[in-house]
Amino acid sequence: METYINANPESGKNFYQEFHDKGKIVMLNLLRFREKAEYKNLEQIKPIEIISGEEAYKLYMKNTLPELEKAGSRIIYYGKSNRFLIGPEYEKWDAILIVEHESVVKFMEFAQNEDYLKNAGHRTAGVKDSRLLPSVEIKNYT
Repeated sequence: METYINANPESGKNFYQEFHDKGKIVMLNLLRFREKAEYKNLEQIKPIEIISGEEAYKLYMKNTLPELEKAGSRIIYYGKSNRFLIGPEYEKWDAILIVEHESVVKFMEFAQNEDYLKNAGHRTAGVKDSRLLPSVEIKNYT
């Protein structure tokens, strides 16, 4: 089964082109954690003791939250998950994260910020698979 951790250049380009002028953007993150965090090639941030993928993700979040806030972003929701009520039974997700960003430009600045990138390895070490779905609000939905 194919897994996804980071955006590829083509999806990043499409994301920017589609959403760059839409104002606020909300990102739905579906996360599946590794049983044990894998810090291969990340020795500079590797904890002394072996930790779970979820613990590595918590380190990522702890270090990322200040950078998110500086960028004008906010966490709307973070919670545990498991199986879909409607959806394939074989897909299970450990957590859901919903983040609101002021704009695509602000999100891109955040994602390229040196202070953010110093700790992004905790996410790589902890996440086994993920999905990231950007959206914009539809104000007239009736």
